[in-house]
Amino acid sequence: MSQVKNIQLTLWACLLGMVFGFAQKRNSPGDVFFFQYEYQKAVDAYEKQLSKGVLTKQQFLNLADAYFETENFEKASKTYMEIFGKDSLMDAHHYNKMLRSLSQNSNTDQTNGFLSKVSSSFPKELMENMEFNKQLLENGSQENQLEYDIFNLNGNSPQTDFAPSFYDDKLLFSSGRQVNKKLRYEPGNEGYFHIYESNIQPTGLVASVQLFKSLKDTDYHEATPFYSSKLNSIFYVLSNTENGELAFDSNGKNALAIAKQAIGGSYQLLLKDLSTSFYYPFYDDANGKLYFSADFEDSYGGTDIYYVYTNNGQVMSAPINLGPRINSPGNEVAPYIFENSLYFASDVFYGLGGMDIYKSNIEDDGFGIPINLGEPINTEFDDFGMIIRNEGDGLLGYFASNRKGGKGKDDIYGFKVDEKPGLKTITFKGAVVNQSGSSQTVPNVEVSLWDMNGAMLAKTISDENGEYRLEIPYESELVLDASKERYSRYIKKFVQDELDALQNTTFDIPVSLYDDLVEEREGQKVVKLNDFYFKTGSTQLNDDIKEELTKVVDFVQAFPDAQLRIETYTDSRGGSSTNFKLTQARSDAIKKYLVESGVPATSILYSIGYGEDKILNNCTNGVFCLETLHRKNQRSLVVILNDNVLFD
Repeated sequence: MSQVKNIQLTLWACLLGMVFGFAQKRNSPGDVFFFQYEYQKAVDAYEKQLSKGVLTKQQFLNLADAYFETENFEKASKTYMEIFGKDSLMDAHHYNKMLRSLSQNSNTDQTNGFLSKVSSSFPKELMENMEFNKQLLENGSQENQLEYDIFNLNGNSPQTDFAPSFYDDKLLFSSGRQVNKKLRYEPGNEGYFHIYESNIQPTGLVASVQLFKSLKDTDYHEATPFYSSKLNSIFYVLSNTENGELAFDSNGKNALAIAKQAIGGSYQLLLKDLSTSFYYPFYDDANGKLYFSADFEDSYGGTDIYYVYTNNGQVMSAPINLGPRINSPGNEVAPYIFENSLYFASDVFYGLGGMDIYKSNIEDDGFGIPINLGEPINTEFDDFGMIIRNEGDGLLGYFASNRKGGKGKDDIYGFKVDEKPGLKTITFKGAVVNQSGSSQTVPNVEVSLWDMNGAMLAKTISDENGEYRLEIPYESELVLDASKERYSRYIKKFVQDELDALQNTTFDIPVSLYDDLVEEREGQKVVKLNDFYFKTGSTQLNDDIKEELTKVVDFVQAFPDAQLRIETYTDSRGGSSTNFKLTQARSDAIKKYLVESGVPATSILYSIGYGEDKILNNCTNGVFCLETLHRKNQRSLVVILNDNVLFD
């Protein structure tokens, strides 16, 4: 059996919920083998049943899963496709298996075709994650790739060795080496998992491997340790037991619980459910959150990563799902936080093969796009359980893998590297805000990022709340562009210092709605201004006039294609010729100020003084009127000549 399936019969079989005693509850031999993780035997039994035409829909789906687990991806994909075409028995987790099966067959067209059919059932975050990582892996990122010194640990055995954890100057890990010769875990064909300790050498290799004896004694599984230096305690998973014997739920399932063992102190069971397995605990000393993986019903696929709030390790809240940015239709395990980044493993369909290790930046309100670490950390096999810390001038880390060339089913590998693993990215997020109206957010705005050569790096549309988010590989300079019909276009160049300052904060994009800035006056569209007045006989712009004209400057900056005509009028008092000259001088003064304030002269096609030609009321020559009525005729308009074609 291949190394990929070895891990699925050991790590996954035990850590994703072990099933014992199902055989006596099932009549079908195929069901017996399937629920005992003997997948090849299940295939043989189900195929025999199928030849007689007696498979139920669920058993047919079990057969597809058994094909998948035995790496018969061609038959798996055909069987999944047949099920998909007949009914809705398949869920997102099975879609992930289907896509992985098609990918293994290198059938790109069929993979893309099936993905297009089911993508609407996936969260938008998953599709964004997929596009980002596909481009990253397809285009390659060798210029961003670090130089790793990866080595197979000398402490590995022919059995399963995985889940490394730092314990001061020691390394803890889980292993299937047989401790009790009388007890054997049959699905893995090796001993129950136990935790071992070893001394870390300056080279990163280990010495003096021995059973870790600081935990409560058990004959059954104890695995995936994590040491909290703040609490001086070990968090780990163990088989549910009662009076020293395995405890089962009503379906005959034995699951895993999470416990905390204070070094030299008390033992405490933290999370336990007879029907749900908990595994891979990680305790964040900085905030007291306890992270773990579990297969709850609210998961996005298989197993998801959750956290609970604790008081010095004592659970104080219900589990909280990390959400669709992290969790996928596949399985997510092994959370580990280092320098504000979350590392974890996932078998989501767009990876390199089996389980891959990803890095996601922790943000104030969530997480960044999980980035596949790529080769040589990840391979076509299963790679998972990364830990890392600063060591000397660089970093030292460990992870588990069943890649070729190992000593056992799964081996622990060490690595040294100069910088933090994972591609550095830039994240733009925030809201598009209408600054011309009531500061409401604006949905359906196209927001894009461009490099300095004019190539688009990423694009998104603001959601119904006006919020947007873009994440791209790091650039030292870029341009942000936001646009929507009848709104101003926002374009801004960012340099390195500005980009660095933006990380872990929000950036709201200001735009203006055209209809908020214009109005209908005298049968034409004009820039919306409050009425302003020149002193009698004067062409000088006072502060009130300049303040209003600033709105024109802002309007042209928002809508640079607008073509303007400045119109100025006066009342009927004074001579007609004098009034024409006065209004012309006032229009010219307005144009001069606008141009000096940044409005291109080419945007102002005309500046015209109309004198007293267009009196709006009865205050014509010789008619007595109150000053307020005369003032209605003293006005300046900034007309938008191309209003009817501006957005064509």
